[in-house]
Amino acid sequence: MLETSRRLALGGAAAVLAAATGAAPAYAAERTETPVASGSPVTEVVESAVRVRIPLPPSAGPHPKACDWLSYLRFRHKDGPAASARADRILVAQPGVLEGAGAFDSVARNTVAQAARSGKHIEFWALDRRSNCLEDNTGVQAGLAARDPHVAVDYYYRHKRVDGRAFAGYLGNDQVKWLQNVGLRQTVRDQYDLMAAELPDQTARKHKMMCGGHSLGGIITGFFAEWDFDGDRATTADAGYNQCAGYFALDTRIRAGADGQVPAGLVPLVKAGADAVRAGLEAGVVPRTLSGPALINSETMNLLAIAGLAARVAPAGPSDLATYIPAGFNTDTTYRLLFSKDLATFVKGAPKVQDFRFTNAAALGGLLDDNSQPLAFLQASVGFFDGGRIADKDFPLPNDLTRAGMPVLRDLLGKESKAIPDEPNGPRYGWRNYDDVAGLPYRSKDGTPFTVPAREVTDIGELARSLSEHPLDFTEDYFPTRLVTDIALAASPGVADGAVHTGGIAANPTIDLEAGDGLGLGEPRPGDVIAPGYQHLDVLTAAAVQNGGRPEPISVNLARFAVTARR
Repeated sequence: MLETSRRLALGGAAAVLAAATGAAPAYAAERTETPVASGSPVTEVVESAVRVRIPLPPSAGPHPKACDWLSYLRFRHKDGPAASARADRILVAQPGVLEGAGAFDSVARNTVAQAARSGKHIEFWALDRRSNCLEDNTGVQAGLAARDPHVAVDYYYRHKRVDGRAFAGYLGNDQVKWLQNVGLRQTVRDQYDLMAAELPDQTARKHKMMCGGHSLGGIITGFFAEWDFDGDRATTADAGYNQCAGYFALDTRIRAGADGQVPAGLVPLVKAGADAVRAGLEAGVVPRTLSGPALINSETMNLLAIAGLAARVAPAGPSDLATYIPAGFNTDTTYRLLFSKDLATFVKGAPKVQDFRFTNAAALGGLLDDNSQPLAFLQASVGFFDGGRIADKDFPLPNDLTRAGMPVLRDLLGKESKAIPDEPNGPRYGWRNYDDVAGLPYRSKDGTPFTVPAREVTDIGELARSLSEHPLDFTEDYFPTRLVTDIALAASPGVADGAVHTGGIAANPTIDLEAGDGLGLGEPRPGDVIAPGYQHLDVLTAAAVQNGGRPEPISVNLARFAVTARR
């Protein structure tokens, strides 16, 4: 039912009652579904953005009306059934930390297309968590329509309106107080309510739906599998594991526990205990969203979308975002953290990123490629710089130390040597895509090539499209601190008391799809699907056709699992 909505006068009241009692929402929710135009080369897959009105309980506190809706991106084959209930399978995916629905674009399309080749029509639902309701994607969408990233920058930084709408600014800690009540319990409840609203027949959910996620999404899925949603553990039709036919883990594990997936910076916080964390959130002394003064915050997450937009509309064009975006502490510090050659450069602030010339594709590659981006959980393998002298990037740590360092360093910074352009005020640096790096002359100071084709898997054009094309975007700009602290403190009373069905994970088959150089692998297990050369984001973003003509292994195996796992 595209561009339609269903309304019942008592729908909102029913949702509040359901949240209070633990019952599934027994009503036809107000709903909209809107087609999403796409430039994806996987043309046989169609996409729509679905919104379902499932209000927050009164205990959440005052919040925007938009946050009483849950949203997801629905991917299905163009020749498949229009009604989800008639699909052969539905994959329901939880994002990781700081991720939104758009991050699943490539793996969703590739998996749906692969299943169709075996004669099965499956759907992939990429969930947006409730906090994504706070984002304003108007500028990026307007810039995409105009094919001009300056339109987006003008909206976010120069007070220029789009269709009469003005950007209200990035939200501060005091403006998102209600997020202190959006933790693990609300997150699994939202998934359950959405699944039940979209497919009301529990038997059909058990038969058709497969639950999973990327990174932290695998842990959320583990808790979902064990959760009791009606408050009566003696009844099991409502149990999380009875909403799923199986589980899929994308560079993670399906488990009800943190096990290293909680950001290390939160460890001192969670050691204070659940009561102290809740008190800190209530008082506002604990940030209600995962954010810092630079690099990780709502503005820098939105900058990724703008950089993706520029690389989407003019990949070979000159990048001017670093000069066109007004200077500010957050942006300037982020540039210095990401584009400093060594510690001395970072301290001096020179040469600065504005002293270099890049194409839009090279600027995006510098932000997210595994040979440049310093944080492993934000890395993808999208190619390499070209067109000028390249040096080792020895900041925040020298490459030699990172290669020889402790596993914790490799988990934080990744396994690839870092590189950086080294000719300020020189040539314009371009970008060689993942399938065009053979024969590049650039080597680290130890003599080894910075990259080879076997370690490049994601098309930078497709990454740019995923970052900028979707109404539900790639990032989660206001990730609730409460969600990650709840997971770390799940053993504390009152945090994860609903996770009573401890056999829920083992009750269904699981496929573990791991990045060979990612974060989720840990100790390999029999049956793991390991994609060599993949980084943490590559399991979501890898191209359908890999170097050497190989099919993309994550989507091939996920599609096979979806259509063959026991019902």
